[in-house]
Amino acid sequence: MPLDQAHAIRDARLAELHPQLDAALRGRTRLTLEVGCGHGHFLTAYAKSRPEELCMGIDLLEDRLARAGRKSKAAGLSNVLWIHAEASLLLQALPPHVRLGPSIFVLFPDPWPKRRHWKHRVIQPAFLSMLAERAEPGTQLCFRTDYAPYFTEASAVIIGHAAWRVDVADTWPFEEPTVFQSRAESYQSITARRR
Repeated sequence: MPLDQAHAIRDARLAELHPQLDAALRGRTRLTLEVGCGHGHFLTAYAKSRPEELCMGIDLLEDRLARAGRKSKAAGLSNVLWIHAEASLLLQALPPHVRLGPSIFVLFPDPWPKRRHWKHRVIQPAFLSMLAERAEPGTQLCFRTDYAPYFTEASAVIIGHAAWRVDVADTWPFEEPTVFQSRAESYQSITARRR
């Protein structure tokens, strides 16, 4: 795809996201975010356990978001939103008064195992900087994967980022197995706090 066409698609998506987020987040200043929410199992359970928090799950696949919406509706939840968005575009489109916190979850993202595809991995220095710009101090970033090489790389990126502090004593804030977690033989987790 030519670069100008890719920019036009990005600009059109941003133009759609701005009013959608402005309306959904009117009067709200804080947001728990799950990047790549899949079918919404984790975030629905999380939102149910924390009715005082506004939660948002984003994903690239609309059918997943529809299933997530049905789950949260069946649970009677009014504190969870499902948005069709790519993570960096969502962060650009968030209203300026909205901060991320107390948690950001990135659970079992696509590991893009082939080296030539690593540039597509979500945990990258630039993305961590974007998250940090929108996160309140103390916000916990929670990353989990079942692909050991990605965990090694992502951990190094998180540990090496100036805006995030890893404390091995920090605990995982909420457990609810995702579909990928229930299928995994094993997985690894890391948490970090916004400085």
